[in-house]
Amino acid sequence: MQETVYLGGYTRSTGQGIYRAILDTTKQQLTTPTPLVTTVDGPTYLAVNGDKMYAVAAGDGTGGVAAIDLAGTPHVINSVLLPGTSPAYVAVDAERRLVYAANYHMGRIDVFVIRDDGGLALASSNQCTGSGPRPEQEESHVHYTDLTPDRRLVVCDLGADTVTTYDVDVAGQIRPVATFATAAGFGPRHIVFHPTLPVAYLLGELASELQVLDYDAAAGTFAARERLSTLPPDWHGQNGAAAVRISQDGRFLYTSNRGHNSITVWAIDAGGDVTPVQHITTAGEFPRDINIDPSGDFVVAVNQNTNNATVYRRDNTTGLLTIVQQDIVAPEAVNVTFA
Repeated sequence: MQETVYLGGYTRSTGQGIYRAILDTTKQQLTTPTPLVTTVDGPTYLAVNGDKMYAVAAGDGTGGVAAIDLAGTPHVINSVLLPGTSPAYVAVDAERRLVYAANYHMGRIDVFVIRDDGGLALASSNQCTGSGPRPEQEESHVHYTDLTPDRRLVVCDLGADTVTTYDVDVAGQIRPVATFATAAGFGPRHIVFHPTLPVAYLLGELASELQVLDYDAAAGTFAARERLSTLPPDWHGQNGAAAVRISQDGRFLYTSNRGHNSITVWAIDAGGDVTPVQHITTAGEFPRDINIDPSGDFVVAVNQNTNNATVYRRDNTTGLLTIVQQDIVAPEAVNVTFA
């Protein structure tokens, strides 16, 4: 089987924008990524919905989201850029025809309406507030905006040490429902939900920890369970946790470590609790993102500082990873998205 992989990244040095590659699951090999869309500056996060893609976009003193038509020759439909910097995360709400963007530097949640042609129009811009004890937490830093299983919006604010749920209407207006406060200095970055249990897994960038949370869909609230380090006990260097992904069967979780330069593999038990079972190198430096392919048999990691990608074979029974390909040229890549 051949799967399409899109890589998003910076365009500060050698990166040309959005790249495309093919993962051949029979040969266990990823082709060298080639530029797909080079007219968007800084497309560091991507979201695909059918034949449309929504990408983080940067301008001159502005930032926002670009809408891209992937059918035929890929091209930009339009871009909506707002004053300030570009977002850190983008997600599609296909049912409501909305796109959500998390603006880290501006501490802002932006919501866009998807037009009939697949382009975007700004629906609402929502300023967040708060701070934490660490130097990186001088103000709100919204890092994640995506949907809960019950289709609320969940927002991770690394600067304020909070995770907030919002109700969303079809016009793209949001209303806060509940806020969960993490431990001070945790720095919540990304969150994923178990496919069958009312459990979520919150990754703390600054603490390099994973926290298990119970999620009450009726109330939109979280309750804390255990917190575990993403690092091996003998590691004492600088690190920032980055990506968290969960397998389709809900049995395994994968997190990346920037500093230790590794992926931590976690086994999930019947109740939703986790145990680390492997730390494996990403064969590069500063793995900003990892992702599981649609077949569930492979994981792809991209290393920002060394401009390379690594492919792993995933054992569906044990969850363990084995490197099958490394040193794939991936200029300034920081996001992995499968079609």
